[in-house]
Amino acid sequence: MSLESTSDTHNIGRTIINRAMLDGIELRKQCIDTLAEPLLQASQLMVTCLQNGGKILACGNGGSAADAQHFAAELVNRFEMNRRGLAAIAMTHDASVITSIANDFSFDRIFSRQVEALGRPGDILLAISTSGNSENVVAAARAAAEIGMQTIAITGKDGGRLGSVTSLQVLLNINHPSTPRIQEMHITCLHILCSLVDETMFGGTS
Repeated sequence: MSLESTSDTHNIGRTIINRAMLDGIELRKQCIDTLAEPLLQASQLMVTCLQNGGKILACGNGGSAADAQHFAAELVNRFEMNRRGLAAIAMTHDASVITSIANDFSFDRIFSRQVEALGRPGDILLAISTSGNSENVVAAARAAAEIGMQTIAITGKDGGRLGSVTSLQVLLNINHPSTPRIQEMHITCLHILCSLVDETMFGGTS
């Protein structure tokens, strides 16, 4: 590779890096105002649920499935402080359950069927979808409403069909066209929720 082509590759790389970093910074600035109240509302619902002996069921597809598992791990184990474990289940990791439901019914029911089996009135569904149009996540939100669960949705772009579900208690929507930037804000929101839950329930402990 010539020195000129190496320089061009380096410049292209720096452009990509700078664009991603600056876009992310600008999006976070916008979200300070738009997400502050919904984040506070969502965290209070979670605190009330957990204090009353309820649990949080989380779901999503692809990167959102990883986010659901990440969030559940932070609650069950620990986030930034030592405290008792909190009840959270990611409905994304049991291959036998997921594939049996997909095989016997349809992939669209892999989460709603688990909500029917595991959810109880007073529990919370954390429904994550970058596009807001994941049919299995939308179905889970509808199933949760039917059994008296509350739903917190985390979406992107215009919120999609999930953002339009009338039974939602809280919608955290990242109104941005870029899937990577949306997903980066999703994990930021989840970390903020973990901090708010910890501080509200266990503030002052270590």
